Amino acid sequence: MEYVKDFKWKPGIKVFEIVEKFKSVGFQSIELAKAAEIIYKMKKEGAKIILTFSSNLGTSGLRGLFAQLIKLDMVDAIVTTAGAIEEDIMKAIGEKFLISRFDADDIELHEKGMNRVGNLIITNDSYVRFEGFMNIFLKKLLNEKSVISGTEFLNRIGKELNDEDSFLYQAAKKNIPVYCPAITDGSIGFQLFLAKEEYKNFVIDVVEDFKNFVISFSYDEKKGLIALGGGTSKHFALLGALISGGFDYAVYITTSMPTSGSMSGATTKEAKSWGKVRDDSDSITVIGDATILFPLAISYALEKLYNEKIIKVE
Repeated sequence: MEYVKDFKWKPGIKVFEIVEKFKSVGFQSIELAKAAEIIYKMKKEGAKIILTFSSNLGTSGLRGLFAQLIKLDMVDAIVTTAGAIEEDIMKAIGEKFLISRFDADDIELHEKGMNRVGNLIITNDSYVRFEGFMNIFLKKLLNEKSVISGTEFLNRIGKELNDEDSFLYQAAKKNIPVYCPAITDGSIGFQLFLAKEEYKNFVIDVVEDFKNFVISFSYDEKKGLIALGGGTSKHFALLGALISGGFDYAVYITTSMPTSGSMSGATTKEAKSWGKVRDDSDSITVIGDATILFPLAISYALEKLYNEKIIKVE
């Protein structure tokens, strides 16, 4: 048995030291420290790592961190939702999001052409520029081909961008697949709808994506999942690994509760009942805001991996 130890600040304390101290503080700090160790082990032990995140995290400043993880060869595939795709493109073409308040006057914001995501703002002007980009891109694409998988579609978009902090750009450079099974669930869906009105044979084949994701795993290889938030992106990854025996490592960070019966609140323990996470997996569910917890956990893991020369920083 281990004992609780008091957390004490010291001048110049580093993130690595903070997370190390979390191991003996209590409650979610202990779970977060376990998550950091599991992420470290995933990479050290050569697991294929899948990163999933909900669209709001793409809206946030974590977007550049996701791009950096691709650049550092920390992930082998990404699964996300339409909003994150749109907002990655917006930021890559120069749009900036505003910081607001959770208690902002939403009627006033609407009148000003501002759309609130928690305490962040995306303006209508950003959507106009996004739509302009997509209109040009789709015309260029559809003059070449009309049937395309979602991953190839997003790879082609990434190649049109020029932003080191874009996860689509970095994924295209590294040839890392980005899956978006619910690609119509956002502004991009309207752009796809309009394109299909003009190009009747236009199809984004998400079934092909799912097939490719499923067959990308083997039963014998080690598989790791980092799921930030929940919903479609989290379940796509879990379901895709099911027939190859489930994940050997899994880290969930979520604000949702398991009592809701939702995918977002479902724990790694619950996933074992489905075979989506192996019975003997190294796994943990951390309850809290991923914009706070994930930078701490991944910084700890990256520091250990860097010191052991498992990852390199250019």
